[in-house]
This record gives sequence, structure tokens and C-alpha cells, in this order.
Amino acid sequence: MHVLVTTDTLSGVWTYTQELVTGLVNCGVRVTLVSFGDIPLPLQTSWMDNLSDLDYRPTAFRLDWMQEGEQDFRDSSLYLTALVKELKPDLLHLNQLCYGNLPVNTPRVVVAHGDLVSWWKAVHGHEPKGSRWLRWYRNVVSQGLSQASVVVAPSVWMLDTIRTCYARPQSDAVIYNGRNPIWFNPYVSKNDSVLAVGRLLDAGKQVSLLTQHAHPLPVCIVNSDTPTAFPLAPISADVKVDADEVCVSLKGAQTEAQLRTLYSRAAIFVATSRYEPFGLTALEAALSRCAIVANDIPSFREIWGNAAIYFQANDAASLADVIRRLHEQRDLCRGYGARAYQRARECFTAKRMIDDYLKLYQRTLRKEVAAA
Repeated sequence: MHVLVTTDTLSGVWTYTQELVTGLVNCGVRVTLVSFGDIPLPLQTSWMDNLSDLDYRPTAFRLDWMQEGEQDFRDSSLYLTALVKELKPDLLHLNQLCYGNLPVNTPRVVVAHGDLVSWWKAVHGHEPKGSRWLRWYRNVVSQGLSQASVVVAPSVWMLDTIRTCYARPQSDAVIYNGRNPIWFNPYVSKNDSVLAVGRLLDAGKQVSLLTQHAHPLPVCIVNSDTPTAFPLAPISADVKVDADEVCVSLKGAQTEAQLRTLYSRAAIFVATSRYEPFGLTALEAALSRCAIVANDIPSFREIWGNAAIYFQANDAASLADVIRRLHEQRDLCRGYGARAYQRARECFTAKRMIDDYLKLYQRTLRKEVAAA
């Protein structure tokens, strides 16, 4: 089987793609990978080195959700169409919603990792203001969803959301994301510390909730930017997670190896997002046996069930209370770490994800043959 996969280099979709493509190639699938966004650095593509059946085609086309994306959409669509006609893959695995209506006969699996309208509604509480560009965006996304052979979402919540915001696909499925547990170390002795991932200025990730109250143990926020206002909790730059002083430390972007070390040492991982179709960072923390403290939103409830402990939605005081409770009750904290690890190993591995996609590919191809 030959599958053409699209991805982007600017979001967590790149990590998802790494697991997907590696798993497909290791199962004997020939893969052509096309990336949009920035051209990745060699460090970002090192995982491809030993994948002999991978043909990688990096491009710098801008993404559909960018204000400038409309300008590149026609050219990127023409590029993909020409590539499909040249290579004749058996199936397209498209990680951008807008390409579901490419004018080709090849079956198209479109994966909904997120979208602008549902993000805006979750973050701002209302629809984005109408504009010519927004009408264009809604139109290309709706057409992509409607014309796809099958639409996949990483959670039931996300699938229901795109049905509400855009269009009901002709066929759809939920396939939860997965990570390979081999990359994470759940056996290192934990520090009494908290870890979070996200930029302080990102209203969707809202890790700034951690800066609004003092905490009884060190807090580290990775991949942060400079705060625009002086927070209530003290902040210092690039302090180790196990620093003696109790404060919020900000770390810049980390390599995958550095982030895995931080996961392995932190006792608690805080998932503060108010918009999260799945949440790979929480999964990575769970595979490192961190206790997951999650914002009480539907997607986190769906993914983690009783394997996480929740704070009141978007409430910094409630978050601080939960962290304090886990700090004071160490057995409870270790128990939630074990629950998260068990659920991650049972439900959200890369192997399970790849198996589900291969079954979907086969069903989709059989359906296309039957309809021909």
C-alpha cells in the first residue's frame, strides 16, 4: 500500500505525524510525506533517517488557518493534485481539513486535529467576527469535510464540534492519538514539582493560570514567552524544576530529550488548555507516570476519565487548591500518576493508533472499490 500523508511543521501535528509515519513504514506501508509551514531543521527530521520506504517532500506553503493562507491555498492544492497524479498513491491521509475536496479520484482520509472557528469559540466564548477571509475559510473547510471519503477526529468531542461548526461528513470515525511508550521513562524518582507546557500568551493553553497564585512546590512552564503583566506568583527565568526556591520558572523551547527528562522528574503535570481536541503533552506526561491535573473540559474528561484529577474549568484558585492537595497527600499524587500511566498504556499507544488507521484504510479502499 502507498499512502500520501500531509502534515505541518508548526504544531503538535508534527509529533503525531512522526508516530503515524514511523508506524506505517514499519508495517510495510510505502509513505510519501508532504509538509507545509516552515522547512524543518535537520534535528526535526532525524527520525526519518532509517525509514527506507519514506519519500519526504518539504514545502513552505502557508496553512489554511493563517490570514495569509488563502494566498497559498490554490498553489498548494495544485501541487498536491499534480503529485497525486504523478505518484498514484492508493490513499491520501490529509491532516488539513481544506484538502478533502482535491480534484482526484484517490480515496481521501481527512483528520480533524483542530480548526480556527471551534478554537475561537472555546477561547473567546463566541463565534469569530465575520469577514471575507473567514467566509473563505469556512467554505474551504466545509467543502473539504463534505468531500472527504472519511473524516477522522482524535476525540468524540472534536468530531461533534466539526459537525456543528461546518458540515456533517459522509463518513466519519474517532481514532485516538497515540505515542510510543518506549520514548518515556516512568521509573525515575519524582521531584515534588509541577510541570506545564505552553506559551504564557497563548489564550487557548492558558498556562498563565499557574502564575495567579503561589504554590507550595516549584512550578516549571516550558516553551514560555515573556509575560506582559507582573504575575501574582514570583517568576524567574530558566530555573531547574527542583529548585529550592518556590516559584514559577520559565523555560524556553526544549528538545524532545530535554522535555522527556522534565516529564520523568515532575510529579504533577498540569493540562490547563481550554481548547484541546486531544492533548499530546498530557499523554507524554502520563507515559512518564505524572499525575495529571486537567482543566475540566469535555475533551479531557473523555480522554482521561477518572485517571486524572480535575480543577474547576478555567479557575486559577481551583487549580491551586488541587495542586496543594496533591502536594499534601503524596499517596494520592502517586496514585493518580499510576492511573494516568495505566490508562495511557491501555488506550493511547502508537501501536493501537496505527492498527486503527490500517483497518480504516482497508475499509475505505474496499468501499471505494465497491462503489466503482
